[in-house]
Amino acid sequence: MEEKRNKAAGIGGLISAAVLPFIIGLILALVIGWWAFPLVLFKEVPQPVAFKHSPHSEVMECADCHFLREDGSFSGIPTTAECASCHESAQGESRAEAEYIEKYVNGEQEAPWLVHQKQPDNAFFSHAAHSLESCQQMGCHADYEKAEDLCITCHPSTADLDKPVPYLENRLTGYSNSTMKMWECERCHANPNHLDMTNANNACYTCHK
Repeated sequence: MEEKRNKAAGIGGLISAAVLPFIIGLILALVIGWWAFPLVLFKEVPQPVAFKHSPHSEVMECADCHFLREDGSFSGIPTTAECASCHESAQGESRAEAEYIEKYVNGEQEAPWLVHQKQPDNAFFSHAAHSLESCQQMGCHADYEKAEDLCITCHPSTADLDKPVPYLENRLTGYSNSTMKMWECERCHANPNHLDMTNANNACYTCHK
């Protein structure tokens, strides 16, 4: 009987000796994968100007700065000339605004804004095809009433932010950590009946030219 107990205790000790390192290794792997590796892979790069969305969203619509041109191309980030229509002179006491006017408006140069969702060269994205008007006509997102409601399905809402969203650049690729991944596009393109409102083409050439 005593021999059996000793044998069981020995087996239990072996199991404990094997399980404990596994648990410790798993915890270390999770810490490295979720915390340490991203810190090493990404570096935070400041925007050229500490732009605040919140005061602009109080007096302007998103489409005043981010709009589709008549040819269907997307304006993206406003040019210095467009910003100067309001900021030819300072509108407040913000140091960031004063620096922007002095360096870019008076210096007649474009600010090198960092685009969070810049796509790789092999990917093509049409904002016109994903606009509210286009989607309503195609039956993709007919339930949205405002363009802003549609935009934030892919872009984080920045209307209430008092400081720029941190730009985290991948040290290997040079792209932002916010660059949309293929699986995000496939939420709609690989699922034609996604949320009962998507009618997206899933052909490769739709996005890859």
